[in-house]
Amino acid sequence: MQTSPAGRAMIERFEGLRLEAYRDIVGVWTIGYGHTGPDVTPDRVITKEEADELLSHRLATEFEPGVEHAVAGVATQGQFDAMVSLAYNIGIHGFAGSHVVIHHLAGEYDAAADAFEMWDKAGGRVVEALHNRRVEEAQVYLDASPS
Repeated sequence: MQTSPAGRAMIERFEGLRLEAYRDIVGVWTIGYGHTGPDVTPDRVITKEEADELLSHRLATEFEPGVEHAVAGVATQGQFDAMVSLAYNIGIHGFAGSHVVIHHLAGEYDAAADAFEMWDKAGGRVVEALHNRRVEEAQVYLDASPS
């Protein structure tokens, strides 16, 4: 599966666009739409086009295949979009072992949606922006879940 235009727009809105490298809330060097990695250095500056490409590349090579693998390819488009947004923010390894995945695979969609909120902390403290993101992701997930 691929992230829909609406799912990508959700990720872009939550992550925000920063063209100069900065330290995120837990001190990780970040640039673009929440891009992290060894290529992000304190003096790095990119264009919007580069930020778009970084996001596209990571979605296509890391997060979309990772989420699809974790949920055994079984998700509606809205569920997939919400889970990719979560995975992009918390990392694919954290996502793959999460209660979101456990409940999703069991068909327990209400419990899976509730489990998004387990990921609303940074540095051990609830962060309002993360909480709001998790609530919206959970709602997108639940709205797209089979009855």
